[in-house]
Amino acid sequence: MKNEKIILGIETSCDETAVAIVKNGTEILSDVVASQIESHKRFGGVVPEIASRHHVEQMTMVLEEAVEEANVEWKDIDAIAVTEGPGLVGALLVGVNAAKALAFAKKKPLVGVQHIAGHIYANRFEQEFTFPLLALIVSGGHTELVLMKEHGEFELLGETLDDAAGEAYDKVARMLELPYPGGPEVDRLAALGKETIDFPRAWLDEGSYDFSFSGLKSAVINKIHNAKQRGETLKKEDIAASFQASVIEVLTTKTLRAAKEKNVKQVIVAGGVAANRGLRTEMQVQFDEAGIPLLIPPLNLCTDNAAMIAAAGTIAFEQGKRDGLDLNANPSLELI
Repeated sequence: MKNEKIILGIETSCDETAVAIVKNGTEILSDVVASQIESHKRFGGVVPEIASRHHVEQMTMVLEEAVEEANVEWKDIDAIAVTEGPGLVGALLVGVNAAKALAFAKKKPLVGVQHIAGHIYANRFEQEFTFPLLALIVSGGHTELVLMKEHGEFELLGETLDDAAGEAYDKVARMLELPYPGGPEVDRLAALGKETIDFPRAWLDEGSYDFSFSGLKSAVINKIHNAKQRGETLKKEDIAASFQASVIEVLTTKTLRAAKEKNVKQVIVAGGVAANRGLRTEMQVQFDEAGIPLLIPPLNLCTDNAAMIAAAGTIAFEQGKRDGLDLNANPSLELI
């Protein structure tokens, strides 16, 4: 029996059609992503029906390209891993059904993967995990602090009580009339501006690991509305810089406190907002000063991709997880 495990991963939770092949959960043999940004840009956000249709159109092409790029044969592949949730139900169904068809046709085990677990395991391509570790997950739909004491074991320490960080970014971007996707545009503008506006920081109850960004989002919107009513002109760059400073301070401070209180050996950042350059820079500075090892994936592994699903699927497969051909999409699937 061969020692290595080769897993094919499929990811279609939102608007990227992605297939990857990964060896031993740490080595990417191929990672093909077909983005739909141009299709959704004119709507200012992802249109679920359009996303699903694009997944159907692109799945076969992306799959064939990933297998060819990896230079493997089907007999070499040990299992098919697929995102089963959370995400857009129509989009998820395309990936799940493609995975089930492959598992049936190729007689391969099927492993359903939770999307956020995938984002966490994107870090394993950079460096092996050292437990216990703390994961900060920041994306359009999630802001969570998760403690891991071993592979595949997740303990929720804190989460957003309202808007996720990425959601707040998107809403502020729309108020600033920035193009879609808004998060990277706010990050770009923030680098050009100055923190001239003292926006609120939601610390919540003393000792809390939870987050709240709804009040910050409202404060930014009110500031823009009030300025318009008075005929004042606010620099978009300064609004972006001031908003981002608030988000980053809360995320960094709470993560650092949790890391110290839980005495972790490693901190990782995961999710689409992990691509934010302001956050990456400040986290690195703070954790270097604290002497706590920090892992942040490269930009291409922060956003949705199938390599991370194959990586998380590798752990699940090694731990004995198997799903039947009755596997279904679960748009509300929890990590814990």
